[in-house]
Amino acid sequence: MSVTEPRRPLTLLLAALGGLLTDAAFPQRNLWPLAFVGIALLVLALRRDSARWGFLVGLTWGAVFYLVHLWWVFDSVGGATWVLFSLVLAAYVGLVGAAWAWIRRWPPARRGWVGALAWSALWVALEGVRSIAPFEGFPWARLAFSQTTGPLLRLASLGGTPLVGGIVAGLGFALALVWWRMREGRPGRALVSLGVTVLVPLLCLAVPLGTRAEAGTVTVGAVQGNVPNAGLDAFANARGVIANHVAGTLDLLERAEAEGRSLDVVLWPENAADYDPRTDAQAQAAVTEASEAAGVPILLGTQSYVYGDDGRATARYNDMVRWDPGIGAVAVYAKQHPAPFAEYIPLRDLARRVTSAVDLVTVDMAKGTGPAILPVPVGEREVPFGVAICFEVAYDEIVADSVRDGAEILVVPTNNASFGLTAESEQQLAMTVFRAVEHGRAAVQVSTVGVSGIVWPNGVVSERTELFTPATMLADLPLRTSVTPATNLAPRLQWGAYGVAGLALLLGLVSAGRTRRPDTKGPR
Repeated sequence: MSVTEPRRPLTLLLAALGGLLTDAAFPQRNLWPLAFVGIALLVLALRRDSARWGFLVGLTWGAVFYLVHLWWVFDSVGGATWVLFSLVLAAYVGLVGAAWAWIRRWPPARRGWVGALAWSALWVALEGVRSIAPFEGFPWARLAFSQTTGPLLRLASLGGTPLVGGIVAGLGFALALVWWRMREGRPGRALVSLGVTVLVPLLCLAVPLGTRAEAGTVTVGAVQGNVPNAGLDAFANARGVIANHVAGTLDLLERAEAEGRSLDVVLWPENAADYDPRTDAQAQAAVTEASEAAGVPILLGTQSYVYGDDGRATARYNDMVRWDPGIGAVAVYAKQHPAPFAEYIPLRDLARRVTSAVDLVTVDMAKGTGPAILPVPVGEREVPFGVAICFEVAYDEIVADSVRDGAEILVVPTNNASFGLTAESEQQLAMTVFRAVEHGRAAVQVSTVGVSGIVWPNGVVSERTELFTPATMLADLPLRTSVTPATNLAPRLQWGAYGVAGLALLLGLVSAGRTRRPDTKGPR
């Protein structure tokens, strides 16, 4: 073993610490610079030659990160599912470690900034794969979402999650270069690397973010009705949840009158009316009462079912419905990305061996079709509202497609009741903040139980609620029609990351075939 290779126990310790520090960059702690430190520790831990050991190191980093970051899975469905799910996601970081062991055998990848580019592309590429597979992926916890309270958030408007995530990974690599160059007795180069990690975030402050109204404004009210109980039985009294949102709407109207505002639309969250008011008379009466009192449309979350010839439900849809006073349902958007193992159960027989909670999903949710738009009358025209239901806010293409289809404002209706007092709701609000900046749109996250928030196009949260309490929000928000560079560029950057990472891996494999042992002194 080369003297420059760290001992095996140390690499695992560095990886575990790196995963822990990276989680601290996300909500609820929001210590965004720690993402750079956490990635740097992973890079330092990946200095041994073996791809198998690289996989284990990456797996260790990922296991610690996801077990902490996704604690809400434990709180929702139990320990076995939490551990298994976290380890599956950690395996993606293991693949990063294994691939990096091969890439660094290509000599230019061992030279500082070429290595940083290859590392960043590799990280973004694996995050991209994780976001689409298996079972249509799980893009939660991408590095970009750790930066919603820091200056790198402004880069979201230029290149979305691939750019911000790649910069975070690259700055982490630059911090690792500081350590390597100090060890090699090159303090000047170490200072340059350190300067880059400080200068890049400072330069991001110069990226302009527009907030002015380009197509008028809309007065939005949002209702967080709350539920009787936290956890999986939160909707055992679904009619009580509907009643809570009716009462919340009446409170909202009193608030609007006191503030001298005239509402254009009222937003209810996902699952606000689990009994479908389009088919259930009691639910319809409750929603009609609220809409007629408001005198404006209500966008509300409900479910619809498809029945077989025997009268049994064969599928269901997670719907966001526009309900007009005096008319009823006039438009609907059905969720395109149901959450696997939560809203539908792939491999049900196998999943049942892990947890019996899968049988709580008695009818699998089907995919709706786009566009993710609900038109809302504002003044003399209908304004396209972009809709991302719950976890859909984590998927790049859902929100981007709605903006390309004309969305002038974004709505994220969600139901966080199953996740208790964990960080899940705040992690989701951070994604809503990111999407607002990415596409230059005001955004409203409205939850059954919180955290709900009003987000401006520059990422400023002007109003937010607490967990498990009834609340209302009210704001005059800008309607915007211009398209940020990120809306169209982000997918190209993602494909670019696949290409660069694939090329670097190929060059590493070719280089490995030309030499029996690579240089292990690290980047120059």
